[in-house]
Amino acid sequence: MSDLNRINDEALDEVVGGAVRYVDTGSSKHAALRNGPGTGFDQIDSLKNGTKVNTTGRRIFNEDDDRYFSEVRVNGQKGWIASSIIGD
Repeated sequence: MSDLNRINDEALDEVVGGAVRYVDTGSSKHAALRNGPGTGFDQIDSLKNGTKVNTTGRRIFNEDDDRYFSEVRVNGQKGWIASSIIGD
């Protein structure tokens, strides 16, 4: 997945929930699924690139991390992931 396929913040604001997206870290690194909207929250899973996630429509800006986090459902669990790595 290329950078052109990443969803930008403006487009993500239009997501109402239930949208299917894919993890795209832009590298071979896995994405951290956390139990809250920020890196200060515990990691509950590690998601490979291409993992399908379902957005819930909840999106929060974390001032400490200076970025947005989106609530998602994946593999039967709910968690938070950095919005910038949710691709199309």
